[in-house]
Amino acid sequence: MKARLIKRFEDEIAAFERELNHDLPKEIQRARELGDLRENAEYHAAKERQTFVQARVSMLRQRVSEIQLMNLERIPHDKAGFGSKITVSENGKTSVYELVMPEDANPDKGLISLASPLGRAFSGKEEGDEVVVSTPSGQRVFEIVSLITIHAEE
Repeated sequence: MKARLIKRFEDEIAAFERELNHDLPKEIQRARELGDLRENAEYHAAKERQTFVQARVSMLRQRVSEIQLMNLERIPHDKAGFGSKITVSENGKTSVYELVMPEDANPDKGLISLASPLGRAFSGKEEGDEVVVSTPSGQRVFEIVSLITIHAEE
């Protein structure tokens, strides 16, 4: 799991670096050729994108460093924690979630941040546990149908 995460981040870094070193300089140069930079929307958009990409690359490199130092043995083998895949049932409907770092969260894809209310509620729970989560629209009750921890995927 650790190697898979690092590979994913390194692939994303490579794509961003390609954009940063190849695509964006061309866009900036093209925009400069359009004239007055003070009122040049293309130039400002390209510069904003460049700033965003630089920040994202920096954050991804930091995340790779943190993951390389992460002691996976501290994550429970039998309870939900970072990297766990959880199948839950709520009112007869089954959903699958993976507990991830906040910046990787994408609820539409079932990637739930450990820092979110749902992620915090699932953390430390076992297969068969009932989990009650308070949300703005009321309480939601889940049953953990199955649990695959990060250790099962190594």
